[in-house]
Amino acid sequence: MKQELKYEAAFAELQAIVRKMENDELDIDQMSDQLRRAQQLIKLCKDKLTKTDEEIKKILAEE
Repeated sequence: MKQELKYEAAFAELQAIVRKMENDELDIDQMSDQLRRAQQLIKLCKDKLTKTDEEIKKILAEE
């Protein structure tokens, strides 16, 4: 069973990819792979933030 990536780990991986791109550390083949991975990580982070925001609003509405 595949373990779900936590937000902090996804964000750290995303930051590492951005740093490599900014420092021209990737060749053209790596760049396309890393860009795809970055897109996946952005979606994962955005989904987690949206879910957490909804949960917080629900909790606050219950009070």
